[in-house]
Amino acid sequence: MKGHVAAAAVAFASLAREGARLPGDVVLALTADEEVGDDYGASWLAREHPDAVRTAFALNEGGGERCVFGGRVYYLCAVGEKATAPFKLRLRGRSGHASDPHAADNALLRAGPVLEALARLEPPRTLVTEVRGFLETILGEVPPVEEALDRARSLHPLAGQLLAPLLAATLSPTMIEASRKRNVIPGTCVIEVDCRLLPGQRRDEVEALLRAGVPGGWELEWIVAEHVGGTSSPLETPLWAGLEAWVEETEPGARLAPVVCAGFTDSHYLRKHLGTTVYGFFPLRAMDVELAASLVHSADERIAVDDLELGVDLFRHVATTLRA
Repeated sequence: MKGHVAAAAVAFASLAREGARLPGDVVLALTADEEVGDDYGASWLAREHPDAVRTAFALNEGGGERCVFGGRVYYLCAVGEKATAPFKLRLRGRSGHASDPHAADNALLRAGPVLEALARLEPPRTLVTEVRGFLETILGEVPPVEEALDRARSLHPLAGQLLAPLLAATLSPTMIEASRKRNVIPGTCVIEVDCRLLPGQRRDEVEALLRAGVPGGWELEWIVAEHVGGTSSPLETPLWAGLEAWVEETEPGARLAPVVCAGFTDSHYLRKHLGTTVYGFFPLRAMDVELAASLVHSADERIAVDDLELGVDLFRHVATTLRA
């Protein structure tokens, strides 16, 4: 993300310094808050000041990795993203003193079967349009959904790793809260689950899955009023063609491959409020893709200097050649 910002700023400044004659307006929008989600960044800007960032096309984070599958080079382009729909499961028992567990009903112990059931849940798989495009690009065809993951893995383990979270909703328990005191048996236990939906999926589908597959008298609470994200942009656009041309020019024979971002980005707000075609694309060629992925939000997170230069070239290419 920081490399994307640096390269975009350099491209923007260099074009202005040169007095470049561009085919349209170019907007550089640097916003914070995507990680926190307190509505101070792109969400607020797109909703409250849409004219400041209204464009036909936009490039954001979320893609650009260089991958080699089956001996062929692909650059990933995030054309959509999953929605975030976190929820809590609340389990109730009866509190008491920890010295006499028989006189209480420990709500924390009720969490065990619930967590095991969540780990076993298998949401139904489907191939959304964007994922079909990815499979068509790397395999030359779209296999049945039951075979898609194995086919991708047979091409390259990384292809399977990319595809796995894009075939269905995902539910990952990440937090649990019960007693705040060691000597108090909790009467309530809350499990917090990070849930991600495919574009077009609804929360009631997840709720039906939970009711059918997770035992216990839990209560469901959605953390946000409605799920956030789950949007996508079309593939057949001038921006897609521009990125394809840049990839071919930069590395002849390489192809652009559409993917859905398993995480969440601010691209959603530009699509939702402004109808902008937004792709996640910042080229990463100098650093191994698996190493780069392992460093995200981790110790020694970094970017190769050569990729900063490559990013500047990309942004200058798009700004000078793209026409709506």
